[in-house]
Amino acid sequence: MRIPRVYVDLPLEPGASLELPSEQSRHLVQVLRLPPDAPLVLFNGDGSDYPAHLIRTGRGGSSVRVGTPGAPEPMAPLDIHLALGVSKGERMDYALQKSVELGVGRVTPLFTERSQVHLSGPRLERRMDHWRGILIGACEQSGRRRLPDLAPAASYSDWLCNHAGGGLLLDPEAARPLTALPAPGATVTLLIGPEGGLSPRERASVRDRGFEGVRLGPRILRTETAPLAAIAVIQALWGDLGA
Repeated sequence: MRIPRVYVDLPLEPGASLELPSEQSRHLVQVLRLPPDAPLVLFNGDGSDYPAHLIRTGRGGSSVRVGTPGAPEPMAPLDIHLALGVSKGERMDYALQKSVELGVGRVTPLFTERSQVHLSGPRLERRMDHWRGILIGACEQSGRRRLPDLAPAASYSDWLCNHAGGGLLLDPEAARPLTALPAPGATVTLLIGPEGGLSPRERASVRDRGFEGVRLGPRILRTETAPLAAIAVIQALWGDLGA
């Protein structure tokens, strides 16, 4: 039986007993039906996994005993920042989930000219919480011990004004393939538009800020497929995929 792996936004100390947050407690006890003394793994994003076991379960909550942490997760050889045009519902969720599984280090949701979703106020706060949950769930599943950073959602123009250092623009009309580029430094920013891509004006403005247009091949990929293909190629060429 696979040992459940659970994210908790709490300090973790070997030998400590702690009360699990209600959401995690319900999942472990009511969904997975774990009995007292069942093993599990906790992580809080500090880079390590902490073996633990349940010491109490019940309607009033659950508590665990924390064990000695394992070896910390190695730092990624390449920090990938994904700036992604916001797309509808499940497309955005899928792109975020799989990008985390592939090792992206930072994600910035962008509202562009062709974005079909525009949010503000409480609706945006709820969506950000939802996206943060997607990232955490992807870390739980994939074994990542460090949480990727979810930057505040921004308009394309505001983000570009504040971004320094250039990056890569995924553009099916670009002359140069991604595989022809030299290795970047320690970080790389990958910009991908929403459904319909970036507008001509947006593509021109980002090139003026030092971004290089690159293509993956002869096919036009959907907005939820493009980041996964591009990140996989980047990781295979310069990152830790297959390391």
